[in-house]
Amino acid sequence: MPLPNPRQLSRRDCLAALGCALPALARATDDPLPQPWAAHRPVPAPLKLPGHGGPALDLAALRGQPVLLNFWASWCEPCRSEMPSLELLAARHEADGLRVWLINFRETPAAIDRFLALLPVDLPIARDADGAAARAWAARVFPSTVLIGRDGRPVSTWTGEVDWTAPAARERFVALLKR
Repeated sequence: MPLPNPRQLSRRDCLAALGCALPALARATDDPLPQPWAAHRPVPAPLKLPGHGGPALDLAALRGQPVLLNFWASWCEPCRSEMPSLELLAARHEADGLRVWLINFRETPAAIDRFLALLPVDLPIARDADGAAARAWAARVFPSTVLIGRDGRPVSTWTGEVDWTAPAARERFVALLKR
């Protein structure tokens, strides 16, 4: 069967094809490199979000501890795949004071509950109901993860699924965590 002429594809067809390809592309990079938070880039406004089934997220209250913010959605396959390794990362670095927060992107409490019934997660979840936090922290692809240093400033970001248990990812993370 011949390939369709790209000029004959509708915008909707192109977006659908891209949406199907993105999870595979995200998985194709086994160890996405952390990107440093540019020194000239401002820190977003104070981050306060309601919790889901637990405490609210107040980033300012966590100053003095390293924090990993993971922006995700239940419909995102790479997000689901990444969560078990995030839980292991949180457990491994709990003694270092690391706090890992999952920030759900624009889903209802019922949708989050359905997700948790299928994949129980033992990390705190905050709700970004209107997507403003994801926009402020430049989370345009899911999952997106931001490491916040003990001083409250962003250190690095990761875009796409990361296997936080992989040796190279663990080594890079530990180096960033010590900064």
